Amino acid sequence: MWWEILGSVLIAAAVSWAALIIALTLVRPKGPLLTEALRLLPDLLRLLRRLAADRSLPRGVRIRLGILLAYLALPIDLVPDFIPVLGYADDAIIVIAVLRGVVRRAGLHAVRRHWPGTDDGFTALCRLTGLRQEGERP
Repeated sequence: MWWEILGSVLIAAAVSWAALIIALTLVRPKGPLLTEALRLLPDLLRLLRRLAADRSLPRGVRIRLGILLAYLALPIDLVPDFIPVLGYADDAIIVIAVLRGVVRRAGLHAVRRHWPGTDDGFTALCRLTGLRQEGERP
């Protein structure tokens, strides 16, 4: 009886992990954007910390950011480093995926206010998250 339950849990975990790998593959930035994301990672981490501490943002946004920061602090990755491309880039991909939703909900002004990097870095962040800066054409 307990072997069946354990087997079911293991199968569910394996299927969930495979779904995560597929989702990360689909969400990941293509070509040079992935390299840009990896280069922006230190500024992105400072941005996430500043946004998570901003009490003027909705609680749901701050909670998501807190969970993301906790994930990034863990030494264990969901995608092992031996998997080509995704292994080393999974943190950047997950940050971008979460940031896309958080940035859209928090607004561009809040993100700009907390951005610690250069203007070129902010432009790259907007490209990665799919946001349009003021004055940019669709």
